[in-house]
Amino acid sequence: MSTKRDYYDILGVDRNASPDEIKKAYRKLALKHHPDKNQGDNESEERFKEINEAYEVLCDEEKRGAYDRFGHEGVGAGQGGGYGFGFNDIFNDFFGDIFSHPNNKKTKQRKGEDLRYAVKIKFEEAIFGVSKEIKFNRYDKCTGCGGTGAKNGIKPVVCPVCKGTGEIRQQQGFFTVSRTCYKCKGEGEFIESPCPVCKGEGRVILARRLDIKIPAGIDDGNRLKVSGEGASGFHGGPNGDLYVDISVEPHHIFKRNGNDIYVTVPVSFAQAALGCEAEAPTVDGKAAIKIPPGTQSGTKFTLKGRGAPSLGGAVKGNEYVNIVVETPANLTSKQKKLLEEFARESGEETHPLKKSFLDKILSINK
Repeated sequence: MSTKRDYYDILGVDRNASPDEIKKAYRKLALKHHPDKNQGDNESEERFKEINEAYEVLCDEEKRGAYDRFGHEGVGAGQGGGYGFGFNDIFNDFFGDIFSHPNNKKTKQRKGEDLRYAVKIKFEEAIFGVSKEIKFNRYDKCTGCGGTGAKNGIKPVVCPVCKGTGEIRQQQGFFTVSRTCYKCKGEGEFIESPCPVCKGEGRVILARRLDIKIPAGIDDGNRLKVSGEGASGFHGGPNGDLYVDISVEPHHIFKRNGNDIYVTVPVSFAQAALGCEAEAPTVDGKAAIKIPPGTQSGTKFTLKGRGAPSLGGAVKGNEYVNIVVETPANLTSKQKKLLEEFARESGEETHPLKKSFLDKILSINK
């Protein structure tokens, strides 16, 4: 059983805490326990590592969802624990807006978060393309308030603290110091009665079904971008994008390298010696291959244009067929006698590989 502490307890926030609440709690604890401020304090150093690990998970929508469902195992917890943020980074992030330019007001509309989704497909589906329905959760515009975050459609009011500027300015000597308004968080507007559905955020998490078209020729490790299918934006901002990571299942016969496909075809000893016509499997059926007499194991044949298509289908790769000569086993008495007779009748000229090998040995000894 895991002895790791709950990430929400580490940061001292509720499980339903908003991203801003999580970030605020992290900043406060990180400033307090950062090693640069507590040199030589091993307990404070370990506490900072724990805080940093918790924040790295809870600040990421995808990781947080996995943690909520599966706990520490769902996010592979325990792999990190380093100092992901320097003290100067925390200081600048926390206090940087104090020294911002007076006209540096935040933009209300913001793009939503990008999402990632993993899809596993079969080898043949990667070659010919396929449509897949995927299911995932994402932030969508709240239907209770239409995305405004206000109860019953009531419009936000001008922030009484910053008078709608989103900033609080103070004159300090020759400088005008400006910082983000604490009341409206830089928006310039304030929601007096938050929507009870989304708690004033303007977004709620909903299940989403989506049909995605995976193009022919896609390969293992490729990624598709589905524009506008990420999380809903803030205050009417555009949706983020959805990135679909493709994983292709291995095939029991075919191997793929780029757009080329490789396959091994076994032939009998007699077929290789006398020659024959063999059938090679391809991704779209079968192809006849003429095996000339005396074909050796390891001989390769090329089937042009029978490989995988490039993305878009303009060009196709080749299929390379590797011949393997099978040695007969479990011979009958008659078969053994015939092979023994064959061996006696055989001369060096019937074994080209052996003859070339002996020639190389003799040339070395000259």
